[in-house]
Amino acid sequence: MWGYCLILLSSAFFCIQNVLVRVLFTPQTVVGFGEVGGYVPPTLSHSFLLLFLRMLLAVPLMAIFSVGVYPKIWADLRQLAHPNHRLSLLHALGGGALMFAYLAFLYLSIGLVTTGVAMTLFFTFPIFTALFAWRFFGDRPSQFQWVIIGLVILGSTLTIPRTSLSLNVDGNAAALLGILFGFIAGIAYALYTINAQKSFEKIHPVPFTWISFATALVLSGGCLWLGNSPQSAIDWAPLWIGSLISGLVTFAGHVLYNSGIRLIGATAAAMIGTINPALTVVLAWIAIQESLTPLQTTGVVIVTLSVAALSRHKTPSP
Repeated sequence: MWGYCLILLSSAFFCIQNVLVRVLFTPQTVVGFGEVGGYVPPTLSHSFLLLFLRMLLAVPLMAIFSVGVYPKIWADLRQLAHPNHRLSLLHALGGGALMFAYLAFLYLSIGLVTTGVAMTLFFTFPIFTALFAWRFFGDRPSQFQWVIIGLVILGSTLTIPRTSLSLNVDGNAAALLGILFGFIAGIAYALYTINAQKSFEKIHPVPFTWISFATALVLSGGCLWLGNSPQSAIDWAPLWIGSLISGLVTFAGHVLYNSGIRLIGATAAAMIGTINPALTVVLAWIAIQESLTPLQTTGVVIVTLSVAALSRHKTPSP
């Protein structure tokens, strides 16, 4: 029961941080504040910048508060330096690389298409989680599950804006890229959850998450250093404020989610997380008055109900 509660609570934090990313990329009418946002354009370099600022604050925050959550964190981290625990360390570092990948692509997707569409595409990741679990853990999907997977693909297709089906206009090309990035982010996150489930056989979720955050920080900083620098005319104050809020909810959300994976397994956690597309749409509607067409809303509902049915049909043991 506690595992399910942890996953649901982490879903709320996840939705908040991604609506916040949308505001940082695109001006939005936020309830009580008027129109705010659009501090940086949704480019690759600015995605790396937002991710770097987010992790720059999240890593020390986690270092400070993790001791209260898991007092043995520093002892576990020192133990990972021993050659006998090298495989566990590599799993944790791999988790950081996958976290960096899914967040970078998700940021780009949110900047290029509406938050509801980006999140619905991203939350097809339970499909990939089930397929990867079959590949790595031998948990083969049933015929019923294949039907549900088809429905999720149908629902995701319905969320795609009709104007994005043509490449005649630059905006439509950007929308297609946003759709592609949403799917790639989902695949990377599915691999992250599978890697996490395997890792938790040897390492506690708190040190695993901290190493993942630190790795994502180094990778995003490296991409900023090696790639094109963001534009110089940046209003840094709102970016730092947004990054601080994002860092706090990122820390809380990932610790809760990884703790939930440890209790109920990656596949079950992924299926419970299917509430996120609908929750994100509701939050985006309340906070920034972002709307979807009836067809896109139907797609969100199909995705959410289909994968929820998949989780009720079979909940694998961790």
